[in-house]
Amino acid sequence: MSDEDQLKALRKRIDTIDEKILDLISERAACAQTVAHVKQKALEPGVKPLFYRPEREAWVLKHIMELNKGPLDNEEMARLFREIMSACLALEEPLRVAYLGPEGTFTQAAALKHFGHSVVSVPMAAIDEIFREVAAGAVQFGVVPVENSTEGAINHTLDSFLEHDLVICGEVELRIHHHLLVGENTKTDKISRVYSHAQSLAQCRKWLDAHYPNVERVAVASNADAARRVKGEWNSAAIAGDMAADLYELTRLAEKIEDRPDNSTRFLIIGNQQVPPTGDDKTSVIVSMRNKPGALHHLLEPFHSNGIDLSRIETRPSRSGKWTYVFFIDFFGHQHDPLIKDVLEKINDDSVALKVLGSYPKAVL
Repeated sequence: MSDEDQLKALRKRIDTIDEKILDLISERAACAQTVAHVKQKALEPGVKPLFYRPEREAWVLKHIMELNKGPLDNEEMARLFREIMSACLALEEPLRVAYLGPEGTFTQAAALKHFGHSVVSVPMAAIDEIFREVAAGAVQFGVVPVENSTEGAINHTLDSFLEHDLVICGEVELRIHHHLLVGENTKTDKISRVYSHAQSLAQCRKWLDAHYPNVERVAVASNADAARRVKGEWNSAAIAGDMAADLYELTRLAEKIEDRPDNSTRFLIIGNQQVPPTGDDKTSVIVSMRNKPGALHHLLEPFHSNGIDLSRIETRPSRSGKWTYVFFIDFFGHQHDPLIKDVLEKINDDSVALKVLGSYPKAVL
């Protein structure tokens, strides 16, 4: 058989496989519609069912990754299934998800990575606005940045948890790649100003020092806003990611200019629904301790004695008094696990206040 005949045979086989995939996706979508009808039928009139179940979504993606035999790697296969699940869920009920805008930010990229591209993503001007939209029921979920591997905690998000009673329903981690972007009118040898978010400027500090030491660095509200500004200027550049570059049709003058190649940001999914255990969960709490010697030791001792791993602890000033503080703690396990229940009971007995922000599946993607 000639090479051309072999290619024709392979293409015909691919066409046949594509038709089977199409039939199976359509069958799955029809099942999703039936699930919606069954859920609605089981509830009292006027009561809305929970169509999006974080624990179910996490289980499906992990299960797919366990079954995957290649040649696509686990994460790529999970991303494909994420989009199929997103499209099927939209047949049940299109999700509205608020994110830190404008369009083209890393927070929007995190929202689409977690929920898929079939959600309705709604940009907000500030983190606190995301909390308010979710609390008011205008959107079902919000996506907020909480920590960066290079620059640490996002204090605006931590402070918003002090003011709002919302539940953490999930988390998503996003590798952050920064590019130096210019517009079609930019004179690249005359760049005198670089726009970006303050954290992005900090994450690219060494690269800027080496390549543009005398250029003015201007912090703006978001990387997407930086890209938008550059679109209409001839002497400026922006530091932003792929979404902003594509949205504003900018050219990548330099790629992946972040100082640390492992630069990542963790985002939290906030909503109003409690999430059942999956067996691979995290829990986040806020604790206010009495201002006395050994307070931090007393707070951490129950975790140590029960063998519970902490993944993060942050301190923020309390709103209740000068020189008093609250602790934000993330740890592995679900609040319904017996060991975690014991830890929370001990902390509650020894603290001024304990607020469980939620238990949720560990990030799959």
